[in-house]
Amino acid sequence: MQEKVFEIRENTEIAKDVWEIRLTGDTSGMDKPGQFVNVSLPGFFLRRPISVCCVKGQELTLIYKTVGKGTGTLATLREGQLNLLTGLGNGYDLERAGNAPLLIGGGVGVPPLYELARQLTARGLKVQVILGFNSSCDVFYEEQFHDLGCDVTVTTVDGSYGMKGFVTDALEGRVFTYYYTCGPMPMLKAVRQKCHGDGEFSLEERMGCGFGACMGCSCKTTGGYKRVCREGPVFRKEEILWEN
Repeated sequence: MQEKVFEIRENTEIAKDVWEIRLTGDTSGMDKPGQFVNVSLPGFFLRRPISVCCVKGQELTLIYKTVGKGTGTLATLREGQLNLLTGLGNGYDLERAGNAPLLIGGGVGVPPLYELARQLTARGLKVQVILGFNSSCDVFYEEQFHDLGCDVTVTTVDGSYGMKGFVTDALEGRVFTYYYTCGPMPMLKAVRQKCHGDGEFSLEERMGCGFGACMGCSCKTTGGYKRVCREGPVFRKEEILWEN
């Protein structure tokens, strides 16, 4: 964990209440897809955890949804600096991918899968991606995944874009070697029930500190309680003790 200052380059709305902020600074220590940063905002005591979408050289891309006063304030920033705690969390394990991995993302669970897809396709792997949203106005980053060479399927709950239904409805007949997923807990539970074989899950939890001190984001695992911010957010499927 390191505290660093980044310069704001762009901060634009890319879907309904979904923003992409591009920053420049020292990106060392952010080498594993699935990691996150903790953003300090003026006037707020607690930092905001945001997953890393992409790291290229000194450029860092974050995607966030405006759901409260903190992220609402972040969306108003167009220039200046942001103080970030970086290198947080345990990322996805690329070595388990096999030659045909499947990535499954729902809503704001999509961003960390982009950096994962970028690194997997750079290895020459055939990457399949399922992106799930509520409606057409919520869809983002479909073209960016296409540009990486991924086989992309988009689902919307209301059927206004892509395939109607949930991400699990797009799993029928899929052949893959390993899967990676990130999204809300109901989606993760459904994926676990539908997806056979091995996989990794990135959990979404409220975090107080973001680096394991407060124990506020603990979850039950086969190895006892573990902190989503420290030992996670990525866990292997068999580690998690799923509650109904």
